[in-house]
Amino acid sequence: MTPAAPPAPRRDGLAGLDLLASAVLLVDAGGAITFANAACENLLESSLRALQRQQLHTLFLNAEELIKLCEQALAHKYADLRQDLTLERSGREPLHVHSIVSEAGEWGIVIELRENVQQLKLDREERILDQSQVNKELVRNLAHEIKNPLGGIRGAAQLLELELPARHLTHLREYTQVIIKEADRLQTLVDRLLAPHRRPHIVGDVNIHEVLERVRSLMLAEFPAGLSIRRDYDASIPEFRGDKEQLIQTVLNIAHNAAQALSEQIVAGDAQLVFKTRVARQVTLAKVRYGLALDLHIIDNGPGIPPQIRDRIFYPLVSGREGGSGLGLTLAQTFVQQHMGVIECESRPGFTDFRILLPLP
Repeated sequence: MTPAAPPAPRRDGLAGLDLLASAVLLVDAGGAITFANAACENLLESSLRALQRQQLHTLFLNAEELIKLCEQALAHKYADLRQDLTLERSGREPLHVHSIVSEAGEWGIVIELRENVQQLKLDREERILDQSQVNKELVRNLAHEIKNPLGGIRGAAQLLELELPARHLTHLREYTQVIIKEADRLQTLVDRLLAPHRRPHIVGDVNIHEVLERVRSLMLAEFPAGLSIRRDYDASIPEFRGDKEQLIQTVLNIAHNAAQALSEQIVAGDAQLVFKTRVARQVTLAKVRYGLALDLHIIDNGPGIPPQIRDRIFYPLVSGREGGSGLGLTLAQTFVQQHMGVIECESRPGFTDFRILLPLP
C-alpha cells in the first residue's frame, strides 16, 4: 500500500495564520497560490497541497473581480481593498464573502475571505418565503379539490343508511357510519388547512408580553404539574400594530408542540419552557430593512427535533409525533409572515429554540 502523502509544510512565519477564524490566501504576482491557512482550507474544502497547485483564476469560475482587486493592490493604489463578492465554484455552492485584499511585500498578495453570514441568511429566508408561498397555494388548491366531493360522499352515505332494510339496519349501519365519520374527519382537516386563508386579519395595538402571559396561563392550566415556564422579558419593547389573536395562536402552537415533545420531562418534573423577548436592531426581514424588530424566543429543554424532518417542520402535514396533524407550525409560519416577520428554528438534544422576528415601529 502506498503511504499517504504528508501534509504540505507551513512556511516559516505563517503558521500563526492558522489561529485566525477568517480564511487567508497568499498569492504571488503571477496569480499562483502560495499559502492558505486552516480556515481557508475549510472554507474552500480543499487541502493546502491541492491549493498550491492552482492559480487564482482556476479556483473560482468568476475570479475576474478578485484578480482585478489583486492587480490594484500590486499597483499600490490602496492600502487594502474591501468588497463583498459571490465566488462561484464548479459543482459546489457559491461562496458569499467579504474580501479584503492587500499587498504584503515579499509574501505577495494577502486575500482575506470572511463568509458573509448576512447574505446567507437573506438567501435562506428568501427560499423559505418562496417555498411557503408554493406550499400555501398547493394546500389551498388541494383542500378545495378534496372538499367538493366530501359533501357528496357524506350525503350518499346518509341516503344509503335511510334506504337500508329494517332487518339489516343494525348490522349495516356500522359501515355507513364509518363512511360518515371518516368524511367528517377529513372535513375537519380540510377546514384547518383552509383556516389561515379564511380568518380575517384584525389589526390593533399589541403588547407582546400580554400575548405571552395569555399563552403561559393556558399552558399552565393544561399542564399544571411537571412543566415550568420561565419569563425573560425586555420591558422596553413598545407596542406594535398586529393581530393579537393570530399571535396568541402562533405562540400557543409552538409552546404546545414543545410541551408534547417534553412529555417525558413533564412526568419527571423537570420540563422547562422559556419565553424570552429582546429588541433586535437593523434587521432585514423579507428583503426590507427595519431599524427595530421584536426578537422573540420560545425555548424548551426537550429531546430536539428529529434530524430527518428538521428542514421540513414548517411544511404542511409534517409532524414529528405519531397522531400529529402537522399543521400547527405551518399555521404559525403563515401568521408570522402576515405580520411581515420570519420564524426560524435551532434544535439539538436538550435545546430547541423557535425564534420569531417581527418589525417594530
